[in-house]
Amino acid sequence: MRDVLIEALALKALPRAGWLRAGVQKPESVAAHSWGVAWLVANLCPAELNREKALMIALVHDLAEVRVGDITPHDGLAPEEKERLEREAFHALVQPMPNATELRQAFADYGSTPEGRFVKACDKLDMALQAHVYAADGVDTDEFIASALGRLQGQLADLAQESS
Repeated sequence: MRDVLIEALALKALPRAGWLRAGVQKPESVAAHSWGVAWLVANLCPAELNREKALMIALVHDLAEVRVGDITPHDGLAPEEKERLEREAFHALVQPMPNATELRQAFADYGSTPEGRFVKACDKLDMALQAHVYAADGVDTDEFIASALGRLQGQLADLAQESS
């Protein structure tokens, strides 16, 4: 268990690959991004959702990247292959943890349950907000903002449909 706790800390040093590709000199880490998503969830989670469940999903949604790296659409990997690699890495990583079942469930919920879809929307919102920060520093982030906002609109539409 100790080794997993230490290995997960490597996310603090893993830069977000998309920002590197965009030319950001000192991009946020994957851990910083996950914190940003959790911060948004903590502050924006609708009352009808389980905030604790959503926070757990936010905390683990990118944890597999400590083993597989930050795979972006520009890496040319099919989405199904990326999902498989991340799922296998995540399951292997958390296997020694006493709450492995809960962690695996939170990881699986990302994008597939109401809380998981809300977290996915917060993931896109965090990217758009971070793009705004980098744009203020002169980095061309139009691609990121357009992508994040497009995905965010889709996520919000799905959430609204579920609520009605």
